[in-house]
Amino acid sequence: MGVEEKVNVCMTTRVKICCMGSVEESRVAIRCGASAVGVVSAMPSGPGPIDDRLIAEIVRSIPPGVATFLLTSKQRAAEILDQLRRSGAGTIQIVDRVGTQCYASLRSSMPNVKIVQVIHVRGVSAIDEARAAAEHVDALLLDSGNQSLPIKELGGTGRVHDWTISKAIVAAVDVPVYLAGGLKASNVAEAILTVKPFGVDVCSGVRSNGKLDEMKVKDFFEQVRGV
Repeated sequence: MGVEEKVNVCMTTRVKICCMGSVEESRVAIRCGASAVGVVSAMPSGPGPIDDRLIAEIVRSIPPGVATFLLTSKQRAAEILDQLRRSGAGTIQIVDRVGTQCYASLRSSMPNVKIVQVIHVRGVSAIDEARAAAEHVDALLLDSGNQSLPIKELGGTGRVHDWTISKAIVAAVDVPVYLAGGLKASNVAEAILTVKPFGVDVCSGVRSNGKLDEMKVKDFFEQVRGV
């Protein structure tokens, strides 16, 4: 067993690095220890969207054992399925609200694909929203967007939300929960200790001038491993 394998076995908190912009960025993320990488399709706002061809290229480059998350803002099952088939990703991360029939259609059409629903934590109502979604998905991801704005914020805001609500969600549901929203090396240890999530998800907190910064990624992992 190599050194990197030993590190991954010892880590209890999964780390997903999102907003991959190239094959090389994904290689940096994986080399540093990421158990999952995220690629972002078209969004109404926020960082990271790339075109469909680059998404498929990045997904094809990911080695076995590392999960690939396709982020979608689509709300209709047919459109999400079309994106999934073109991307080849193994997990769909739905960043906006969808109906229960959408989940059912995704399950029946692509039963091997994992479904992760994003819950944007803006108040205690997120707890009930999370409970309802958890009945239909494989995992939840707690973020700090705002779906009520004229141009929706569906991720990548760099804002921290109320972790006490996130902690309550972790306790209230029976599916794995990823924590996102403003995480970086300086606060991720506190976030893990407070919320106790299954995994953490980071985008802007490990970037400089919009590009993945290997030094920041390494610092982030050092803090996660130190918890």
